[in-house]
Formats: sequence, structure tokens, C-alpha cells
Amino acid sequence: MAGLQRITQPTLDVLEVLLRAHRGGEKIHGWAIAKETKRSGPTVYNALDRLEDAGWITGEWEELQSDANRPRRRLYRLTGEGAPAAQALLADRRPASKVRPAFGFSPLVHIRALLAGEQ
Repeated sequence: MAGLQRITQPTLDVLEVLLRAHRGGEKIHGWAIAKETKRSGPTVYNALDRLEDAGWITGEWEELQSDANRPRRRLYRLTGEGAPAAQALLADRRPASKVRPAFGFSPLVHIRALLAGEQ
């Protein structure tokens, strides 16, 4: 996998959204990423292009019914190599990020669950 040549704040924003979608088992389209990151379309799509060129994400065109009254969207998802790379990069560059490791124990989450009566 090629490395990212340019890592910008918008790229990190896009990676956070992609990582949340990945954890939810979802694919996400560029407009939804732009909306969630509050970044312009060209900024988001440039970051997506760089991530796709690096092999961190893949994109595919959605299947659309013939009666759909909108254009097809390109759906993105992290690759098997891109997900851990994104997690590591975000942990390094944004240690206070809301994106948490997928594995391991988080005392705060455990305490909240106990207080809410979940176990």
C-alpha cells in the first residue's frame, strides 16, 4: 500500500468519518462526508482521491433503480489495510479525537454502562 503523501486537517476529518462508517459496517458517499465534516465538496473529494490512490479506501458506484430521481452516488469504505492505518494516524495526530480504538477496554464507557444499568 502506498503511503499518503499529504496529510491535511481535512484529510483527518474525512478519515474520522470513514472510520465511524467502517465501524458501523457502512459505506458512505462524498456528500455525506462533506456535510458531516463541514468541508467543501472539492476539499473532501481531493482527500478521497488521495486516500483511494494510497489504497486506504475503495469507492464504487451505487446501484440505482431506473425510477430513481437522482444521480448515482459513489460510495466509499476503508480497506482492510486502510482501517488500521487510519486508526493509527488519527491516534497519532488527534489523540483527543472522538474516534476510539475498536478493541480494548475503555473505563469511561464501562462506567457509563454501569451507571445506565447495562452490563
